[in-house]
Amino acid sequence: MKLEVVDHVAGAAQARGIALVIDVFRAFTVAPHAVAAGATRVMPVGAIEDALALRQRIPGVLLVGERHARRLPGFDAGNSPTEILALNVAGRPVAHTTHAGTQGLVHAAGADEVLAASMVNVSALAHYVLARAPREVTIVRMGHEARERCAEDDLCAEALVGLLEGRLAPSTDEVRERLREAPAARKFFDPACDWAPQTDFDYCTEVDRFDFVLRLRTGGDGLRELERVDVAVRQ
Repeated sequence: MKLEVVDHVAGAAQARGIALVIDVFRAFTVAPHAVAAGATRVMPVGAIEDALALRQRIPGVLLVGERHARRLPGFDAGNSPTEILALNVAGRPVAHTTHAGTQGLVHAAGADEVLAASMVNVSALAHYVLARAPREVTIVRMGHEARERCAEDDLCAEALVGLLEGRLAPSTDEVRERLREAPAARKFFDPACDWAPQTDFDYCTEVDRFDFVLRLRTGGDGLRELERVDVAVRQ
């Protein structure tokens, strides 16, 4: 199995085989929480205008997203697991647009399969990949605003590589210790940043909260959506 680690939108565009697109803070923590809370579908989109257009096209759709980490005007929630869990998403579709994570998903068109990756299902992701036995795997670190490396996505990539090579995942305590002082984590502990509650840090650093992966597919209406695939993770 050929394993490559790349960065940002350019890396997503060159991804081949199974692409694991990482966004720990916070896009791909938000998406699995929305699915677990009962959202009927989560549709990642690149442009803000595309998300807004879905409000006219899909009855009851919730708009979730950010630019520069802040909730977009007119959206139902920011890119925050805390805010997602405060909404009643059960039985409703979600359109999701972010500065980094969803951009990676929509640009990874050359990959055979595309998975949304973060710490909350890191072991499930590795088990899924190993079960598929692909010739190529591309790990895409989306980074801060898809333009510079960040500690949290680097750590997730490190964990994925380790798991694919037979090592153990880090514990939640280890991840929280390593990321608490990371530049992107400071907002969670700053009371002035009311758009980034401290509980988001806890959600984003909870290792293996979920035993499923989210795989990008095209729905019957032609829209991209994240499909839940349950994974049997060996203990």
